[in-house]
Amino acid sequence: MTIIEEMLENTKTIAVIGAKKDEWEYAYKVPLYMQQHDYMIFPVNPKLEGTELFGQNVIDKVNRLIDPIDMVLIFRRPEYLDAHALEILQMAPAPKYVWFQLGIYNDNAAKLLEEKGIKVVQNRCIMVEHANLQ
Repeated sequence: MTIIEEMLENTKTIAVIGAKKDEWEYAYKVPLYMQQHDYMIFPVNPKLEGTELFGQNVIDKVNRLIDPIDMVLIFRRPEYLDAHALEILQMAPAPKYVWFQLGIYNDNAAKLLEEKGIKVVQNRCIMVEHANLQ
């Protein structure tokens, strides 16, 4: 089993940092696709805090989530990933996985997470990977 297969199989809850409300945005389309395939989506975006997306209230920071999260999916530019990695490390319990969406990679942020036992995928589209396994 590949790391991607493991991540998709062992994940039920996904926090989406950078989730968007505009239907043409990948940060909307991809979480919607995952929700349609039985994953529970928790949107995170300070600009949308207090609104609702994917049937959940949007929160401003991932470390404020109360529900246990299996995976954090990130739609943010690479320069923001170090700060997001630190937020993720404050989550209790910590997620098992972090996924940097296609076009997003930051080796330093990935290393920070991996040193704490969190598995990381960078620069891959979770929707494409999921569809390829169907």
